[in-house]
Formats: sequence, structure tokens, C-alpha cells
Amino acid sequence: MSESKYVNLFKPIKIGNFVAPNRICHVPTDISSANADGSVNQRVITYHEEIAKGGTGFIIVGASTPDKATGRPTVTCIAVDEDPLIPGLAELAEAMHRHGAKCAVQIQHPGRQSAWPRHDMISATDMVVDLPGSAGHEVVYAESKAKGKSIRAMSVEEIYDLIEKFAEGAWRVQQAGFDGVELHGAHGYLIAQFMSPYVNKRNDRFGGSFQSRMRFPLEIIARIQQKCGKDFPIGIRYSGDEFIEGGRNLEESVKVAQVMEEAGVAWLDISAGIFELPGPTMDPMYYPQGWNTYAAEEIKKHVHIPVITSHSLREPDYCEKIIAEGKADMVGLSRQLIADPYWANKARASQTEEIRKCISCLVGCWQESLMIKRHMRCAINPAIGDERFINFGPASKKMKLAIVGGGPGGMEAARIATLRGHDVTIFEKGEELGGAILYCCTVPGKSKMRWYADWLRRQIANLGIKVVYSTIPSAEQLKEFDAVFIATGGKVEKPDIPGINSSRVFTFEDVLRCKVKGCEFWPKDGKKAPADVGETVLIWGDHFGAADTAEKLGMEGKKIIIVTENSQFAAWMEPCHKDVFDKHLKGGQGEGLKGKVFAHPAQVITDSTVLEIKDDGSIVLLSGKFEKSVVKADTVVLAKVVPNDSIAEEYRKAGLLVTVIGDAKKVRNLRNAVADAADRAFVLGENAQLNANKEIIANLPTGISL
Repeated sequence: MSESKYVNLFKPIKIGNFVAPNRICHVPTDISSANADGSVNQRVITYHEEIAKGGTGFIIVGASTPDKATGRPTVTCIAVDEDPLIPGLAELAEAMHRHGAKCAVQIQHPGRQSAWPRHDMISATDMVVDLPGSAGHEVVYAESKAKGKSIRAMSVEEIYDLIEKFAEGAWRVQQAGFDGVELHGAHGYLIAQFMSPYVNKRNDRFGGSFQSRMRFPLEIIARIQQKCGKDFPIGIRYSGDEFIEGGRNLEESVKVAQVMEEAGVAWLDISAGIFELPGPTMDPMYYPQGWNTYAAEEIKKHVHIPVITSHSLREPDYCEKIIAEGKADMVGLSRQLIADPYWANKARASQTEEIRKCISCLVGCWQESLMIKRHMRCAINPAIGDERFINFGPASKKMKLAIVGGGPGGMEAARIATLRGHDVTIFEKGEELGGAILYCCTVPGKSKMRWYADWLRRQIANLGIKVVYSTIPSAEQLKEFDAVFIATGGKVEKPDIPGINSSRVFTFEDVLRCKVKGCEFWPKDGKKAPADVGETVLIWGDHFGAADTAEKLGMEGKKIIIVTENSQFAAWMEPCHKDVFDKHLKGGQGEGLKGKVFAHPAQVITDSTVLEIKDDGSIVLLSGKFEKSVVKADTVVLAKVVPNDSIAEEYRKAGLLVTVIGDAKKVRNLRNAVADAADRAFVLGENAQLNANKEIIANLPTGISL
């Protein structure tokens, strides 16, 4: 491999007593994929080994609990609280070391943010908390109401007991052969709870003044040094700004850095936020690339140890500039390495267009995994948590596959099927691949979705997959194919009510239509412009299209009325996105964000439907209590989406081997569409046929004949 143009990214760096081969760091991520007892399994090893194989220089394994009994950040996090766990940890270290990476383990006690146990949670202070964006959120049963989580203050004896357990955990990490250990002091977890003036209201030696609030982490560091020796590198991750009134700000975080350096800490890992305000903590897709680097830049001016910056870093050019300009010593990638573990290798080879950039959706890695107590997944990388997709060989039989629909599900199915040796043709009714994901192009803060669409479109081109545009194929046209995937997505429902065909009624697709000039995937002229709407717009539905329409038009200064049949709008939305989105609806902005806000707070009408759309701009609503009301709007946007699967039965009647994938089967989200597509493409092979559930199966066991 020739020398990379990113000369600063690939310079070695000394951290404590070891040298990392480059400036790319996997900042700690809880993948919640260990065994129930906290022991390392092959799933955990594979995840971290692929990142080491992918060229990342320093890998910090996330979120190991020092005490399972009092707190796990996720239900299947790694644990370091027993000696029998050391052999598994050693296998994990060896897996990264054999690919040249240096590695550490982060020790994290969640305190009040414990996912397990769910009761008798400990913290610096007595409190009742509501943290809906956290994996340790209050569990509210279907017929219950939220009451908040009741948290109790730790006694001094318990504090010293836990200090000992942190140190014992670090000793086990050292015994396992890791190069260092990191303490998690960010995001409102236990160490952060003691450090934060917002949380820590104690009046003993562990609270009150700045010095007393630092005592807990400093005593942990001192005890680790006693057990592991002062030459065993210790790092600390903490939030540069907690973005909450009464919390720690950047000025105090500079003081924290100086105190930690004086205590012998080997590196500083600068994050952001506290889970009362999950936006800056988890930075959903609203947050621009590198928005938090300013904090690391300021802290670096006041210390002499390496400083890592993180949060929404995606592009090698951007990361190179951070290092070149001296804003930080290392760039920390987390979810980006979930989406593409081989980021470093691709950057070094200048294959930047091959990088599958994380879109910051927080669905696979948060909403549909850690938050609901499952193993981690990824919306756009099916290999995360499913090792079938890492090293797969050719299918047992090459087949000719037709995919009807060129959205993300259709393209992912085509990609996997082609890599397995099948002959694939995509039939797309429009003139551009991308499907529903393209409707995000015009939505403020959602342009990252386009990254994935573009990556898929390049993969389709690079693999030489045939695409037939402006075509919905007939059953006769598909007779030559061995199998057909229906990936036609969803369609906007148009209820049969008076006024539904008015010229003032549009679909969300009309409003969000992309019209980007100079797009490499739309080289011709004549793309239809988005719909021209009035000053007051009623959005009817509860789907991504409804939320995105509200975002786009609200930021453009329109007056927004949202009508949903549900008890709240956008309950399906990932909670960290919803926190920012709800602030937008009220005319506000997410913490740490800049830019436009809604000129007019949106009106949200719940538990209601539309009965009639009148010519004079009146819209008749009916509530769940059968009460009528009238609102005025210039434009109505339809945003209720149902599966677009009608063509499937026609194909089946013609004798075709048909399966339905993605939103065409059930309207959900991008992760489910991609996972569904990958699964179906992986199945195709010898003896492919439909089972009794109308799903394609193949490669039947020996002796089974259907």
C-alpha cells in the first residue's frame, strides 16, 4: 500500500508508555453483546477484531462494569468484577494486538443510569430522574404511567467499596494484557455524577467544592496506580460541556483536565452532554460533523498529554484537518466504525468513496438494541451482530434475481445477492435509485441519510448490477427470472373523504422532492420541483414523512399544524432525535446546535383525524371522543404510509417465486428494510422455494424434499 495523503492521521503517537500506530481511535462504545455474566464471547471479539483489522490504531473497548450487582450500563455489557473473566478479556486483547492495534478497556459504572438492576440504583445524591434517551431509562409498562426513577445517595462506605472495585477491575484489565484502562466520567454516568455540580449535591468530602467533586475519580486513579503501578496508562472520558444549567461548562472542564494530568492520567477523551439532554450526548443526525471539537481544542491548550476529540466525525479529510491544525491529538470514531470497521484502511488507501459513512440515525446501535435490552445492531451494516455477513462465500446455486424497486432495501438486496454470485437486475419505476431515503435531501439536518443512498448507488455501479429505469415490469417480463423480490416500499394512503382531490392537497413526497443541481446520480435536466405550499400547512399522518415535512416547512417559516390519530406525535422516533425534534416544534433548538429555528411553534393535534377538506380552507377534524372541530390551512399534506405490495399477488398468480421485503411488507424504518433485504438475499440458493409463510427458503437439510 502506497503512502497515504493523510500524513497527520497516520503519524504514530505516544500515549503513556505505549505508541499507537496512528491517530485514529475507536472511542468506547457499549455494544451490549457479551454473555449474561459479563464474560467476553466471540461476538465481542469479532466486533473489535474487525476494527483492528480495519487499521484503527487505538481501540478503547466500551462500558465494562466494575460491579454487576449494583449497576450494568446495558444488560449484556462486559464485566471486569471477577477473576474468572480475565481469560476472555485476554482473548479480546490478543485479537486486537495481532492486527497491530493498541487497546484499552473503559470501566463504567452507570449509577443512576443502570439498565440492570432496575431498582435500588445508586448515585452521588438522592434524586428522581427521567432519562428517556438513556439505556437506563425508566421502564414504563403498557398500562402504567411514568413516575421517574428513584435514586439513592451512596454512603461513604459504599463509595470506598466501589473505588476498590474500579481498581480491581483495572488490575484485571492489566492482567488480561491490555495497554491501558479508561474511566467513563461523561454523560451522567456514576463518575460524572460525582464530578457534575448539577448532580452532586453532597455536603461531605465527596461533594460541594470543585476539589471535593473531583475526589471520587482521583481516588479511583490513585488506587489503580497502587494496584497496577504508575506506568500503567489510565485515561478518562468526560464531557467538555454538560449543556445544562448548573452543570459543568468548558471553563471548569479545562480545570478538570489540568487536575487529571497532575494526577498522572495518560490521555483525555473529550465527549459532551448529560442524559437529561440527550441531544449533545448522543448527537443524532441534526448535529454537524465535528461540532464538539471546539472543546478538545480548548482543553488541549492547557495540558501536555494527548487529547482525543469525538462526535460525528465521518470524513478523512475533515479528520486530517483536525490533527493538522493541532485541534486534537487523535480523532475518536465510534458509530462510524460500527457502520464501517475498515474506515482507517480505506482512508489510508484514499478510497474515501468506499467508506460507508454513519448516518447518525441511532436506530440499530441504540433505539432498537441497547435501549430495549438487546445486542447491538447497525441500520446500514448488517454484519454488526450477524457474522454471516462478514465472510460469506458464493451461493450453492447461481440464480437470476429480479428486484422490483430501487430504494435502500432493493439496493442492499442487490448488493448482497451479487456478492454471492447471483445475476441481479433492478427494476426502478422512477429515473433515480434511492427510494424513500431521497426525501431526506431537502430536510434540514437530515442530509446524512443521503450519504448512505450515494454509497449504495456507487456499490450498484461498481458491481455492474443492471438497472432498468422507468419500469414496473409485468409478470411476463419476469418469467426468465428464478426469483423476484418486491422492494416497492410504502405508498401514501389517500382516504376517501370530501376534498381529498383538491389542488391544495399534496403528499409528503411532493413536498420533500429532491431537486439538487449537479447531482452525479441525476445528470440530466428537468427534475420535478417540490410542491409550492401555502403559508399554513396541515400535515396529516404520523410517519417519517410527516416529521420531515414539518421540519422542512417549519424551518422555511411556514405555520405548521400536525394531525395524528395517536396519543402523541412521533412516538416511534428514536428518543435522542425526538428530544431535538420536539424542541424544534416548540420553536427552540437542540443544545449545542446553531442555525434556523421554526418561525412559528407548530400546533400538534393528537387523537384526531380529518373528516373533510373544504374549498374555503376549512378542515373538519374528528377527535377520538367523536367531537368535531375546524381548523384553517392553505395546504394539506398527506403523510400516512401503508405497504405498497399489491403487485406481489399478481406475480405469484403468474407462477413466479416472489418474496416481499422492506416497507412493501411492513412500514417500519431503514434498519428493518436493510436487515430484511440482506436476510432475503442471503437465503437464495439450491432448492429455493416459498415456505408456508410465503418467505423464500433454500439449502434444505439432507433428506428434506418439498
